[in-house]
Amino acid sequence: MEEVERTFIMLKPSCLDRGLVGEIISRLEKKGLKIIQMKFFKMSREMAEELYLIHKGKDFYEKLVRILEGKRIVAMVVEGRKAIEVVRRMIGATDPVHAEPGTIRGDLAMDLTDNLIHASDGVESYLREYKIFFSEDELQTY
Repeated sequence: MEEVERTFIMLKPSCLDRGLVGEIISRLEKKGLKIIQMKFFKMSREMAEELYLIHKGKDFYEKLVRILEGKRIVAMVVEGRKAIEVVRRMIGATDPVHAEPGTIRGDLAMDLTDNLIHASDGVESYLREYKIFFSEDELQTY
């Protein structure tokens, strides 16, 4: 049996504004992923800059930060078999126009930058991203 892994997910302000938090959590749980921890946050500029640090200097970086800055988000850590790959496939392409039907972005999003959800794209990004929002002792086993 393959090892269980964890991934970080952030539901963006547009997700909260549109009342889609329950829909997305339901999809994750129906897939078999376990929510290890979940919190609502008011996103500071510093948190947004740290989350999207890998995009600093790119033309869309400031827009990403502005979409989050001062707004409420939901941060969570989920776990399951190949959780990173599973979640990335579930959320769909970054540009919702190109996201397959049946994916979160394909079914529910339209905007390229404010595309409802962020998820770690690898183990390294997970290990960096979850620490922005959670302390190690908050991540109890399911």
